[in-house]
Amino acid sequence: MRVVIAEDLALLREGITQLLTVNDFEVVEAVDNGPDLLRALLHHRPDVAVVDVRLPPTFTDEGLQAVTKARLEVPGLPVLVLSQHVEHLYARELLSDHRGGIGYLLKDRVFEVSEFVDSVRRVAAGGTAMDTSVVSQLLAKSSAQEPMQSLTAREREVLGLMAEGRTNAAIARQLYISEKSVGKHTNSIFAKLGLTPSCDDNRRVLAVLASLNL
Repeated sequence: MRVVIAEDLALLREGITQLLTVNDFEVVEAVDNGPDLLRALLHHRPDVAVVDVRLPPTFTDEGLQAVTKARLEVPGLPVLVLSQHVEHLYARELLSDHRGGIGYLLKDRVFEVSEFVDSVRRVAAGGTAMDTSVVSQLLAKSSAQEPMQSLTAREREVLGLMAEGRTNAAIARQLYISEKSVGKHTNSIFAKLGLTPSCDDNRRVLAVLASLNL
């Protein structure tokens, strides 16, 4: 699986590169600024990109800008964005593009190696990988919106875990319920959010986007 990495801190960039390499990823290029990131994404068209939001030259949103431009040329390009803090505007801007795998993690998650690697793989496969802190804050801001009000407390818990990219089995373990119960909750969520029967993976992504009012 081919990866492009964008991170301006040399030690963290090298650490992510080595971490992914030993887990059978091929890091085709690692860059430290926005212009080089855009070039690398369009040149390599990787299976997934791991990108810091803030990159030189201005350290504002160069990473996100490069990703947005690249996805215009390569629709659905899977991207996992890393950020030092929860930044609602950036999270929503990334998630508002409903095509392809998307992820938003705080940088601290990189040190939770197995979860980080799993998140990269999930995004590359077209799924979502959202940081718990990001999910909780965005859900809190959208919970008063319809049709979110129609969800039960348990359904909101399940939806929050779905947003993090958890499987039904993982959700069941987290909530100490059966997978069958999780399935019932997810079907109820899909129905209440008006998501017609289709690929379950696609409906899970659409449910997450709907929950975040995107």
